[in-house]
Amino acid sequence: MFADRILEGHYGSVKLDGLIFGGTYHWPAALHLGNGTFQPYLSDTSTPEQREAILTVMSGKAGNAWYEVLASVVSRVLEPRFVPIEFEFDLELRHARVSFGGGEVLTTTEPVKNVATGKDHRVRLDMPEGMEYGHPEIATTGVLRSKGPIAFDYPPAHSSLAIVEQTHLGLLR
Repeated sequence: MFADRILEGHYGSVKLDGLIFGGTYHWPAALHLGNGTFQPYLSDTSTPEQREAILTVMSGKAGNAWYEVLASVVSRVLEPRFVPIEFEFDLELRHARVSFGGGEVLTTTEPVKNVATGKDHRVRLDMPEGMEYGHPEIATTGVLRSKGPIAFDYPPAHSSLAIVEQTHLGLLR
């Protein structure tokens, strides 16, 4: 699953400041083999114009490498869901909490723990050529589950948190 909040930006003439959106994915085998399913979620407070803009971006048709790659391995896109979205994000603390549709999809993150001391451990990556992001903070999921059309309930796993600048799209997330 992923979730984004646009701090400031636009797509064409459509202002997207503060818009929150995301999605869940499923692949029946390895991601690179394709045949995935994507469930988009957009905030129920988004306007029809914002919905069209974000759905275009998520489709990969706006030129963003991350979304283009995802679109190339997804063969089925489910009907978008326009739901209340709760979004908490603190990059420095490696904390996030996202809920789509009153808990239909819920994820929380926490810092990776140092196995020797049990204290919070900081893991940062530098990916200058990264298509998804350049400098993610690595965290661990506390909760990662969906009761939606793509259902899952995973034990603690890897998570990445980042601030991403999409200047070629006019977006800042």
